Amino acid sequence: MHQNYYFLKQLAPALHRRIAGKIFIEAFSQEKDEIILVFADAPAAEELSNPFLIKATLKSNFACLSFPDKFERARKNSVNLFTGLSGNKVEFLSVFENERAIQIRFQDGQKLVFKLFGNRSNLIAFDPDGNATLLFNNKLAADKSITIESLNRHIDQSFEAYVRNDMRHEAIFPTFGKLVNAHLSGLLQGKQSAAERWQIILELLEKLESPPYYLTKIDLVPVLSLIEAGEMIAAYNDPVEALNAFYMAYVRLDGLEKEKSDLLRRLRKRIQQTNNYLSNTFDKLTELESAVKNEELGNIIMANMHAIPERTEKAELYDFYRDKPILIKLKKDLSAQKNAEIFYRKAKNEKIEIARLNESIEARMAELEELQEHLAVTEKMDSLRELRAYVKKCGLNQSKAPVSQDELFKKEEFLGYTILIGRNAKNNDLLTKHYAGKDDLWLHAKDVSGSHVIIKNQPGRNFPELVIERAAELAAFYSKRKNDSLCPVIYTPKKYVRKPKGLPDGAVVVDKEDIIMVVAKGS
Repeated sequence: MHQNYYFLKQLAPALHRRIAGKIFIEAFSQEKDEIILVFADAPAAEELSNPFLIKATLKSNFACLSFPDKFERARKNSVNLFTGLSGNKVEFLSVFENERAIQIRFQDGQKLVFKLFGNRSNLIAFDPDGNATLLFNNKLAADKSITIESLNRHIDQSFEAYVRNDMRHEAIFPTFGKLVNAHLSGLLQGKQSAAERWQIILELLEKLESPPYYLTKIDLVPVLSLIEAGEMIAAYNDPVEALNAFYMAYVRLDGLEKEKSDLLRRLRKRIQQTNNYLSNTFDKLTELESAVKNEELGNIIMANMHAIPERTEKAELYDFYRDKPILIKLKKDLSAQKNAEIFYRKAKNEKIEIARLNESIEARMAELEELQEHLAVTEKMDSLRELRAYVKKCGLNQSKAPVSQDELFKKEEFLGYTILIGRNAKNNDLLTKHYAGKDDLWLHAKDVSGSHVIIKNQPGRNFPELVIERAAELAAFYSKRKNDSLCPVIYTPKKYVRKPKGLPDGAVVVDKEDIIMVVAKGS
């Protein structure tokens, strides 16, 4: 929580008391992701008068301010930065409204902003008009378009707004963060009255906006918290002192603690991802199994053929499975028997889908059991060498759970064939280059941007015309020809699709193609 808005809201005035009126002497960097800012009562001389240093560590995996008493600048490999601010007097420091950013405003109107956005943290210089002029980390190119005004987030945080948002505190207090949200959810448990819940939130806000600041450990990692949580180490009343203590505790973590806490965090995240996947898949399976089966609908149509008028789009028939009437939608251009055949074909896919979901659940349950075992073993580790050997042996270096085709791409089962659909340009490349076999059929709406579509090949079988037509309808639907009355779609074996170097995401070259005309239809 060292980047939490409510902590920064108290840190800014504490820094103002230390820096306001001082001169910006210099800013220099001798580490890739670290910058030192020097302020003093008078311009640089042989010895600075009452200096104050801000050290900004802005790594992608750890961003934090700290305030060393002194810092010896190296003679080599050190570069001056933000030189246009040298000699400028600091006017004030303040935090932006509802945002994790602190600005230093200088007498001439220029500003330096510490944007403390987790893995996108940066130090940005702004001109007097509020436009970004210099970035410490130029890789965060989007920061060039940030303006001073855009960093203020005006949010209605009244009781009326709380009620309007269905008493969801996250909607009007996005600045709380995970730890505070979890703590608040516990406090609100069982409270139904909006007024009672609101009073609890106001009391928490009062606590968040005043000392003490707690240095604690959660999952072996030092945390600077505004609430009592985890393994308490110390409490501070000065935010500058608290942040220095947190920074020193964090950088002093030894190798075992760092690697063990990182592995535990990744394992818990993967367990959560797996649990979420299982929950969603169970819901889908329950929905499929509780719905009226397509095979039953086909049987109902065949048993009631005499009662179905020609060219009707729906018919109310006797459902002998449930002993009551049922309304069934039909294709008016087809006979009752042909409509029944459609439901029988869907029934095959339905059975395939249910079997696939059961297999997926079984695989993920085994994976969950394995992850929980890894977690239990890791928690008992007390040797760095043993930990690294275990990580290597079990292949635990990946931070994410393996992603299945179901999660990567849109998917449809049709007449026993699997059809995969890319979600965006990069995802299209992934589908075509890494998930499509050379004998799979590749489809794309002609001459417009859209999704790559793949029909998975079944060895020894030709692609049925109905399957090609269905995949083409999907390719048309997920393209810019979606609203055309008829859409030309190209199709070809994937082996005739190439991706030469230099082409943008999603762009390919097709060496041989056929064309089919279809009406766009989604899933």
